[in-house]
Amino acid sequence: MIEEIRIRDLGVIAEATLPLEPGFTVVTGETGAGKTMVVTAVGLLLGGRADSGAVRLAAKAASAEATVRLPAGHAALHRAEQAGAELEVFQDQAELLLARSVGADGRSKAFIGGRSAPVSVLAELGEQLVVVHGQSDQIRLKSAAAQREALDSFAGPDFAVSLAEYRSLYERWRTAQNELDELRENGRERAREAAELSQALAEIDALDPQPGEDESLKAEAVKLANLESLRQAAGQAHQALIAEDYGDALDASTLVDSARRALDQVAEHDEALRSSAERVTELGYLLADVAAELASYLSSLDSDAPGRLAAIEDRRGELGALTRKYAPSIDEVLSWAEASRARLDELQDDSTKIEELQAEVEALDRQLLVSSDALSTARRAAAEELGQRVTAELAALAMADAALHLEVTEAARGPHGADEIAILLQPHPGAPARPVGKGASGGELSRVMLALEVVLAAIDPVPTFVFDEVDAGVGGKAAVEIGRRLAMLARHVQVLVVTHLPQVAAFADSHIRVLKTSEGGFTSSDVQALDEAERVRELARMLAGQEDSASAQAHAQELLDEARS
Repeated sequence: MIEEIRIRDLGVIAEATLPLEPGFTVVTGETGAGKTMVVTAVGLLLGGRADSGAVRLAAKAASAEATVRLPAGHAALHRAEQAGAELEVFQDQAELLLARSVGADGRSKAFIGGRSAPVSVLAELGEQLVVVHGQSDQIRLKSAAAQREALDSFAGPDFAVSLAEYRSLYERWRTAQNELDELRENGRERAREAAELSQALAEIDALDPQPGEDESLKAEAVKLANLESLRQAAGQAHQALIAEDYGDALDASTLVDSARRALDQVAEHDEALRSSAERVTELGYLLADVAAELASYLSSLDSDAPGRLAAIEDRRGELGALTRKYAPSIDEVLSWAEASRARLDELQDDSTKIEELQAEVEALDRQLLVSSDALSTARRAAAEELGQRVTAELAALAMADAALHLEVTEAARGPHGADEIAILLQPHPGAPARPVGKGASGGELSRVMLALEVVLAAIDPVPTFVFDEVDAGVGGKAAVEIGRRLAMLARHVQVLVVTHLPQVAAFADSHIRVLKTSEGGFTSSDVQALDEAERVRELARMLAGQEDSASAQAHAQELLDEARS
């Protein structure tokens, strides 16, 4: 429930605080005093459209805040925490602060639990917290989706389980059907893609490239192109190390061996010299190893370098054709080929897949038919019962001859079943039943809406209902019955009503008055919670326009006593 609403610089209200209690709270005041600004503030807090024209004259911005108390496990609290809200938690309840500001320049800001948040999140929370009914905008009755949701909610928890099972089947059916349609509609394109992939893979397979082959061939080509200079350099290096094939020339191995023998003769006389002798010995071994490697390298050099180079360049040209067509390198070409083979298998398996999908779609279609028929049967039964209950409420609201019918007709299959729901009002026997949005007057629509809310609130209540002159176009006995029904609704939920009828206001548990004053050329409104005596005076004003009249006050007291009885 909403514990308190605070308003600043909204319309004619400079600053006001509305303390709200559980049950039925009524807001009254003279015409133009600013009663509707209370509903406007609630609308802002629920993510409604921000209108800079609602900002009080000469003010920079208007703001509205509300403190909402909810059970600890309420879904709205979970959504608020996801948005970063900070909650005041105590025992099994939590307190949530909602705020909204609108600048004179039209800019709007929203806050949830003390944290800035998108206005859309306020709207999400609003759907779970408050139902607002304006004077001529009974959206809950006019919206086909809302009518279906109201009936489904009334149908009970077993229906909700059946509907969830149907939706799961429907999603599986739709996914399979879409895939099947795509396979059939794009068959020619998929065949063309398969042919292109087959041709490309045949070209790659014919060349049979190996991982890293392009890079290894490139390195070998560079080597063969510089073969003579490599041969000459290796030969010179080998001669310098071991000159056994070049007569009496001194080489590195001979010189190192001479040094080793000289040191070995005296190494036993000095430890430092012995260490040097050992290192020279190691150097001799290293020179021998390098000389052997150079000899092996010289013998490995291809004598048919020109022929081998030509063959390499031809192969590189073939591989280059692949890299130009399919990927920057041979390794990437091979990766592309692997992925393409999997895709080709998928494309070539179309006929089998189509048969499998067709069988799946037909099986799901049969299951959906059974499930949707069950939903339709349950909806018709719930529609009959809901219509009877609302009709009984209408009789108590001075519409004794009226009847409400919920028509469930066959429609195209959708995520909610294969039904179309329409709420029809028959104003009197013999008259045709017409959609409530078209065939009902403003007063009738208000009473139909109220009767429906009274019935639905006992099934799946939203915590708070706000009504802006729900009694518009109503008077006399009908007004008394509206007040009584609002009081009945308040047994299940918190009800806040803006009204001009004393017959309705008398049934409230608490009474708030909006009073307009003019000082210094500025008009402002103040909000005041009324005690018992003040409430009698306010009802007397609403009855006769004379709050100080003894007879008017007596009549007001009579209204209060009758409502309480």
